[in-house]
Amino acid sequence: MRHGNGYRKLNRTHEHRKAMFANMASSLIEHEQIKTTLPKAKEMRRIIDKLITLGKRGDLHARRLAASQLKTDAAVAKLFDVLGPRYKERNGGYARVLKAGFRYGDAAPMAIIELVDRDPDAKGAGDKARVAAEEALEEA
Repeated sequence: MRHGNGYRKLNRTHEHRKAMFANMASSLIEHEQIKTTLPKAKEMRRIIDKLITLGKRGDLHARRLAASQLKTDAAVAKLFDVLGPRYKERNGGYARVLKAGFRYGDAAPMAIIELVDRDPDAKGAGDKARVAAEEALEEA
């Protein structure tokens, strides 16, 4: 009997799982919507809710805890400067998981995980800015 079944291990080692969710959390914070498999999305919801709660706290200790989990300074900055104030009045439930059919190669169930009240312009904004900067360098 397995009491309190814990979490999904996703056939990965602890280190792989930790790195994968750090990358996924950074991408979700940056783009505010990502597509992944359904079990990963459901597990990601637990992680991103805890990170946004840290962003709502806004103190130095919360920032350091988030930085230790996220690994990218841009994601930490957006978490505390944009997402924390956006969800200040909301008591949890910051992410939504939508089923998105099945993957062609292996028929894995796919899902879209997105932040509730997301900014539609945030998706791909970093990539568009990077491409524009590269084109400006080429012209100069």
